[in-house]
Amino acid sequence: MTARASRYKNKKVSMSQNDTLHLAREFLRCMGNGSEAAEIAKLFSEKMEWEIAGDTGVLPWIGQKSGRAAITDFVNDSRAMMERISFEVHDILADDDRAVILGSLASKFKRTGKIVKTDFAIVLSVTKGEIVRFQMLEDSFAVSQAARG
Repeated sequence: MTARASRYKNKKVSMSQNDTLHLAREFLRCMGNGSEAAEIAKLFSEKMEWEIAGDTGVLPWIGQKSGRAAITDFVNDSRAMMERISFEVHDILADDDRAVILGSLASKFKRTGKIVKTDFAIVLSVTKGEIVRFQMLEDSFAVSQAARG
């Protein structure tokens, strides 16, 4: 996994950028090592905004939501519904108030047995050391097709 502290080559890295980058890495660490949903949710603001565009009738985490419950539900529901095959982070870009995680993943839906592979971008907006907005961009059509069976 590579990480860049800034989108700009010659820009000095501020402490805030380091904090944002650290928060993104901590989120990935917690997700990767199977931390409890409540532990992961502590990284998020109680009033956080959640957005994963896609077919809102297929998977419970698709759509717009608010509050820490969105991340807690996502962790619990996705772990119950899918088996992770691979999750690879290609890059993390960060500035004072945003981190973008670029990668690819493959998951198997337990109900259908179908495997979905997609590239993704996770955009984390950060204020005062907490994630205040989570947005995930992926091939939501392929994900919903695999979930439907």
